Amino acid sequence: MLLYLDVDGTLIPFGGTAPHPEYGEPSPEHPLLSRLDPSLGPQLLSLGCELVWATTWLDDANTVLTPRLGLPTLPVVQWPEDEDEGADAEPGLGPGGGGVHWKTRPLVARAAGRPFVWLDDEITDADRVWTAVHHPGAALLHRVHPARGLTDADFVIVEEWIRGQRGA
Repeated sequence: MLLYLDVDGTLIPFGGTAPHPEYGEPSPEHPLLSRLDPSLGPQLLSLGCELVWATTWLDDANTVLTPRLGLPTLPVVQWPEDEDEGADAEPGLGPGGGGVHWKTRPLVARAAGRPFVWLDDEITDADRVWTAVHHPGAALLHRVHPARGLTDADFVIVEEWIRGQRGA
């Protein structure tokens, strides 16, 4: 089972009014990097999924984040050059129409019918509907609150869904 993983707002929280925990010194290149909780790496590995970076960080996710999280080098989704290629052209679902996120189509295509989990702070109901129509396998598109990032409550939801898919 695949698990697509976004970074900003998912692993690295931002926004909100409450202060965020710090897990090290900020980096000049990535000032919010100190908010990356290193305990997320073992939690992600414990899910038993094939972890895949689904982020605009691209290969920098492996260079910068995997050592901090204690993860192995992960595959990275290579996005289309034109974000509109990832958006659906159906009425009401295209770019600017409050519709399908530009990541949705490439992630569904990459899954190739396999079950997957997608953790991202920008997922909407339009993405869930589009995926249900266009993806023959099971999929959990779980929106992470960007001001909190990935929490224990998010892991409970994902773990329960995975357990259900595996028939445990």
